[in-house]
Amino acid sequence: MSDSSPTTEPDWLAAAAEWLTPRRLRAQGVLLALCAWGVCTVDFATPGLFDRAGNLKFQDFLPLYVSARWIAAGRSAELYDQGVVASEIRAIVGEPTGTLLPNLYGPQAGLAFVPLTSFSFPVAVRVWVTFSLLLYFTCVWLVWRCCPGLHKHGVMVAIAAVAFPPVFHFFVRGQISVLVLACFVVAFLAFRSNHPWLAGVALGLLIFKPQFLVAVPLVLLLARAWVSFAGLALTAVAQLGLTWMYFGSAVMRAYFDTLSHISRWIGAAELSLAPIQMHSLRSFWTLLIPWPKLALGLYLLSSLVAIAITAAVWKSDSPIALRFSALTLAAVLVNPHLFIYDLLVLAPVMLLIVDWMLRNPNHASCDALRLLAYLVFVLPLFGPLSRWTHLQLSVPAFAVLLWVLWSFSSPATEENLVHKLAPNESGVV
Repeated sequence: MSDSSPTTEPDWLAAAAEWLTPRRLRAQGVLLALCAWGVCTVDFATPGLFDRAGNLKFQDFLPLYVSARWIAAGRSAELYDQGVVASEIRAIVGEPTGTLLPNLYGPQAGLAFVPLTSFSFPVAVRVWVTFSLLLYFTCVWLVWRCCPGLHKHGVMVAIAAVAFPPVFHFFVRGQISVLVLACFVVAFLAFRSNHPWLAGVALGLLIFKPQFLVAVPLVLLLARAWVSFAGLALTAVAQLGLTWMYFGSAVMRAYFDTLSHISRWIGAAELSLAPIQMHSLRSFWTLLIPWPKLALGLYLLSSLVAIAITAAVWKSDSPIALRFSALTLAAVLVNPHLFIYDLLVLAPVMLLIVDWMLRNPNHASCDALRLLAYLVFVLPLFGPLSRWTHLQLSVPAFAVLLWVLWSFSSPATEENLVHKLAPNESGVV
């Protein structure tokens, strides 16, 4: 791919990209960070487990904590008895939560948090969110180190990392999205170092959140990336197999039954609000199209297109940074159950794309990529507007960014996939 392609973009696009000066971006980042974390500080300053709005603090961590306690106590058979889960949560909180909090994670997820059961829930969740924030910033730092074009912009990267909207959401919910981010970051580092098997292993670990493995295996298959696909498949099967051996068939059947009947455990009010908090093709069509069967059909069709486009990018001789960004975008777009806190996985995408633009300033797609990177960063903030507009603006931005990455990629052989990385492309300088 040439880094000196002439600029052929429309004037309005160049003007929009020109408006995004470092000074403006820095000011917006600082303002966004102050607003988000200032609200969080005020909201969470109340004593006890409820914030000023009456919502349970770090509520998404509660089912995992309950699961870990039961595993430690030898009560694994009750992991997916949602009535018992609700009773245990009420006992921990001391009063009704007003929100259904079913256990939707595989039993291996609860097993990972057994060490925290020696603490009370308030202490355990504080330990977790502290560790998860440290892991998030470590992931950002690891990717930033691979971006020579960003080395002189460390302050801006730090501001953006703090202001990134999914960070606020995964923190206040006590979510485990940072573990998904860590899997993607390890996979990127492995691909960049010419270790496709290890990259596949890292991606296979995502089976604890199986919705992230809808697109990725299909992309690798279509791209004939056999080594990476084998690592992914074997790791996913091994994780499920070991979990099955440890917990037994009854627990695993209960888990799969829970996944296949999520609407049974979530209230109608929560289901009606869920799409406005979600940012994938499934929620996009669900909001836009009032006929469920047509919306489902369009989701499947658009997902196939996204997978095919990503496979083409992956087979191309584009830099690994752009190919991995496309793979991550496909995982997000095709994900059938993706909330804003799961968009944490886009943090490396932002860094890699901006770094590539800084190192290829004359490329014809730079203005488009600059504007799209900005939109991908900020548009998830406007998700609640889709309750009235029925248009989730973030999803088209993700899709157009994927299309732009595809538009200037060129075919390459599978051998190029692993071996044809020049030092300046991989970032090893």
